[in-house]
Amino acid sequence: MKQSLYRLMIELTNGKWTSSILNKFARSKMSRVIIPSFSKTYKINENEMDKAIEEYESLHEFFTRKLKEGARTHEIEPNSAISPVDAVIEDIGFIEPRKMITVKGKEYSISEMLGSEEKVKKYVDGYYMIFYLSPSHYHRIHSPVTGLVVDQWTLGTKSYPVNKHGLKYGKSALSKNYRKITEVKHEKGFISIVKVGAMFVNSIEVTHEGEQLIKGNEMAYFTFGSTVVLLFEKDSFEPMSSIQTPANVKVGECIGFFRD
Repeated sequence: MKQSLYRLMIELTNGKWTSSILNKFARSKMSRVIIPSFSKTYKINENEMDKAIEEYESLHEFFTRKLKEGARTHEIEPNSAISPVDAVIEDIGFIEPRKMITVKGKEYSISEMLGSEEKVKKYVDGYYMIFYLSPSHYHRIHSPVTGLVVDQWTLGTKSYPVNKHGLKYGKSALSKNYRKITEVKHEKGFISIVKVGAMFVNSIEVTHEGEQLIKGNEMAYFTFGSTVVLLFEKDSFEPMSSIQTPANVKVGECIGFFRD
């Protein structure tokens, strides 16, 4: 019953028109009046923002804010992978042979997430990591590795919440939501970076140019809270054993190492 009520509520508030209205408001100058209260409510660290709070022209601009140079540093060990976002690591585990992962007791199809039976083959028995961004987080996405973009594609239309309630009661948000996937070839194998849209606003903007990604450099940004899923090729990666989920992490922090 609880799951059915949750899904009904989301369906009624996640339509095209409600999403459009919220999106237009967030991008309007009118929305700037709520920026100070939003910042206070979500305890935003204003000292690390690249400009003063009164300089932001809209809530959208504030959401997609950049940070001062040096506010984040990244692990320079060549074999390391770093967190692509400020987030909560909700889960780490293996991609099962039947091409599924289990998060919060709910199964998600990796084939459905990637939209391809062929692409998922290399990730079976590899690790996955799930990073949840709340509205309080810095929303720019940085590359977890140095490598070449071999493919990039978009799937899905609507988006359902990707917080802990969405993962538990929602409609397979990780594999059905609007999402942009970037597959990267690096020195130790392949990684897929799945950027999953959040409820109401499906904005995922790619900012990197060309095929080369440099570890720690910006590659995209979200509007509002969302999720990043990293999929690592089989036998290529070992996450840090010290990470106990849920775990807070910042852009650039080491999340594991690639195997020789």
